[in-house]
Amino acid sequence: MTTTTTGTTDSQIVPAKLDAVLASGPRPPRAGAVTTSLAFGWRAILRIKHVPEQLFDVTLFPIISVLMFTYLFGGAIAGSTSTYLQFLLPGILVQTVVMITMYTGVAINTDIEKGVFDRIRTLPIWRPSALVGALLGDAVRYTLASLFVVALGLILGYRPGGGAIGVVAGIAVLMVFCFAFSWIWTWVGLLARSPQSVMGISMMVLFPLAFLSPVFVDPSTMPNWLQAFVEVNPISHAVYAVRGLMSGDAVGDEVMWTFAAAAVIVLIFAPLTMRAYGRRR
Repeated sequence: MTTTTTGTTDSQIVPAKLDAVLASGPRPPRAGAVTTSLAFGWRAILRIKHVPEQLFDVTLFPIISVLMFTYLFGGAIAGSTSTYLQFLLPGILVQTVVMITMYTGVAINTDIEKGVFDRIRTLPIWRPSALVGALLGDAVRYTLASLFVVALGLILGYRPGGGAIGVVAGIAVLMVFCFAFSWIWTWVGLLARSPQSVMGISMMVLFPLAFLSPVFVDPSTMPNWLQAFVEVNPISHAVYAVRGLMSGDAVGDEVMWTFAAAAVIVLIFAPLTMRAYGRRR
């Protein structure tokens, strides 16, 4: 290390020159809402890369569900496993993707527990971008889960009457619904004390909603009082819409009900989430 005649060292001169260069140029523009949201979305996707076990629920869960219900109960419920598969697979698709919406809240609560969330909140960015980015990243998980379930069904013999267009339309409707549903668990993730609490709360809500729906059986076989609950269950309308689109049936009313349910969920839980986000210390 050399010393100048004024007593300053090279290690002091270099940062001073760097500061002078940065000060002389224009200040970089502040990142916009879209840019920061996409950055946090990419961060959520990188979690899958570094922790691939997160995809177990996307792969193993639908395999177990489809095989178990098709080959154990298909003959008893529908008379043949192939007939039951045509009915079951769209329902399993909805159930699989809806069940993994809980991980949005789990991931956010994990960041809170580790202190990462507090650091993110201090950044000079659009405040909701961390939350929106997490939801966008999980939308990739939903897409992967949907493609995996459909591919599994095709291998086992499922043949969608609506063709490729019906399958794409059904998945698109499901993505809208699940993106809205994720806001519930984002809110829970901000309030819960631990990731285990988020998972426990979400499972207590999701399991009854998923099973008390037309995923596995026709609701007409249920008691009247139970049919009344099934018909107002938002997951039921998503199942009807996705099953109808993939089968090539006219289900425009069910699609509208699904979109309406998604809109109501966002209108209720997005403000609650932002309020909880702003009140965290």
